Amino acid sequence: MPKNIFTRGRSLPLNRKHKIAVAGVGTLGAAAVALTAVPASGQTTTSEAAPTAKVAYSTEQIQDVHAGVTGQLAGASQKVASIEAKQEAATTATSPKKAAAEKAAEKRTAKESTSRSAERAEAKQSPKKSYADNLDGWIREARDIMKKHDIPGTYEGIHRNIIRESSGNPKAINDWDINAINGIPSKGLLQVIPPTFEAYHVPGTSKNIYDPVANIAAACNYAADKYGTMDNVDSAY
Repeated sequence: MPKNIFTRGRSLPLNRKHKIAVAGVGTLGAAAVALTAVPASGQTTTSEAAPTAKVAYSTEQIQDVHAGVTGQLAGASQKVASIEAKQEAATTATSPKKAAAEKAAEKRTAKESTSRSAERAEAKQSPKKSYADNLDGWIREARDIMKKHDIPGTYEGIHRNIIRESSGNPKAINDWDINAINGIPSKGLLQVIPPTFEAYHVPGTSKNIYDPVANIAAACNYAADKYGTMDNVDSAY
């Protein structure tokens, strides 16, 4: 038998055989423990599942995630700000034009409203007259239109010249004088040539030179320009 390796409470150095023996004892002990954990034949064992280990995140990982999210939000905010800036710039660029258009529209509306108001007021103050379809009616209607345009001419002066020029025939035409020879014969009640009728046409009357009211008004407008008034005309003019 080997000698006792312990003497009086202190240990002696282990040699190679001693180390092997100790290792063998440890191995047998571990095997015995393992066998006690194996269930007998035909028996089942239940064991609780090991709880899921919690994942630990380092401070650096959290900071990286936070920095990534912050960067994405900042990028989105910059895009939104850029879009809003472009929209604002476009609005600012068109504002002067829009303001000018609105101002012009307001002026037109105000002008039209004033014109309509004036027309209504005039209609109330001066109800439309009815004129006879004859020489008397034509002269009276022409004189009322002439008054609106400050064109002078008395009833007597107009009537006198009409009788001399056309005998009161609104379709009269001169085909023998110098104007006729030149291809622009005098026409109508007061024998006006077409160029003169067009130049002295009075707004509110017909553009037809044979229209009696238009012919009288244009002829009186011409006479007022050349002679002061139709009343001063006593011969061909």
